[in-house]
Amino acid sequence: MIDTSVTGGAVPKPPSKSLGAWLLDVLIWGGVAVVLIYSIGDVDLGNLSRLVTNSDNVRTFAAGLLQPDFTNWRLFVEQMWLTIQIALWGTFLAVILAVPMGLAAARNIAPIWVVTPVRWVMNLLRSVPDLVMALLFIVAVGLGPLAGVLAITLNTTGVLAKLFSEAVESIDKGPVEGVRATGASGLHEIVWGVVPQVAPLWTSFALYRFESNSRSATVLGLIGAGGIGQVLFDSMNAFDYNSVSTIVIIVVVAVTLIDMLSQAMRKRLL
Repeated sequence: MIDTSVTGGAVPKPPSKSLGAWLLDVLIWGGVAVVLIYSIGDVDLGNLSRLVTNSDNVRTFAAGLLQPDFTNWRLFVEQMWLTIQIALWGTFLAVILAVPMGLAAARNIAPIWVVTPVRWVMNLLRSVPDLVMALLFIVAVGLGPLAGVLAITLNTTGVLAKLFSEAVESIDKGPVEGVRATGASGLHEIVWGVVPQVAPLWTSFALYRFESNSRSATVLGLIGAGGIGQVLFDSMNAFDYNSVSTIVIIVVVAVTLIDMLSQAMRKRLL
């Protein structure tokens, strides 16, 4: 209930928007609606009826998925473990690269002539899809998990560096100034004034990306970057939907366990 004794019995009115704010909202959301309507044909939504007309194919696929074949489960588990290792190493290497980049991209501790080029590199790494990076590394180092590790490393570096820099820019200046007052160097200010404040958040960001990379590594396997994705691709091409079902189950279980582990680790950071 609202305490009217403070307001003299009058109920405060909710804040009202100005005409300009309303017009801006209409312009923004109206634009979104126009784009959605305009793109119906471009995204082929008119062919949703194929879900019904191709019902025989759907039934065949669904029947296979509902009857998983665990004959080769050991192979699938080994490949899933390889996928997790690819994601783990890719995330680990990305964290090593993202820490100095995140510090160099933070406007409150680095000069603008350093921040600007570092942010350009971060944007480049984030904008190139990991699938494209994986194809480049497959050409460079050949088929296998190394291409997946390197692709995940570069893409994740761009993402984590941006998150790390934003965390640094939001720190409390008090501890940094306290370290500076002792006559410490700039490196000591970062080590003792900045890192202790952002370390828990950085760790949380890294864990989130590891979860995401576990799924990304599965997709990279489809193009020959190793792991469970390669086995999934082969099973799909052979129309072995029973094995596909088993692989999907293993992937879901693995990702769920990773998510539970990451949540437990994040709680310990709070």
